[in-house]
Amino acid sequence: MLKITPHLWFNKEAREAAKFYVSVFSGRGDAKIKSSTTLRNTPSGSVDVVTFELLGQEFKAIIAGPLFEFNESVSFMVNCDTQEEIDYYWEKLSAVPEAEQCGWLKDKYGLSWQIVPTVMGEMMKNGTREQIDRVTQAFLPMKKFDIESLKRAYKGE
Repeated sequence: MLKITPHLWFNKEAREAAKFYVSVFSGRGDAKIKSSTTLRNTPSGSVDVVTFELLGQEFKAIIAGPLFEFNESVSFMVNCDTQEEIDYYWEKLSAVPEAEQCGWLKDKYGLSWQIVPTVMGEMMKNGTREQIDRVTQAFLPMKKFDIESLKRAYKGE
């Protein structure tokens, strides 16, 4: 069991969201709904908790009313090895085009995701100051990351 489990608060759509995320991530690897439980007599009344797993990471989704909403201060990063992976997640998850920037998108539930190429992390970790600056300038105007453009920037092409 992982020591940290993200816990997502939904107004009413936790089950629907969990099913959606499982459908997206099962297309690229292991994803499943693990359980669903109703907690009764809580301060919010009955509260439903759905436990699901995406690529080995467990999540909890709670149906607990409209007290809280997601915002951009929290996002989930998906590291992708290929452009095809980036394109897949972008197509499946992006639902708010005006929120797209620098590899970030927002899904239909308002949750923010970062869809990033694994190679970019390697560039940022191993590059010279000049290479990192070029990669940064290349990705800042991007919405969805383009691996080949980032590689060209890294090489100074």
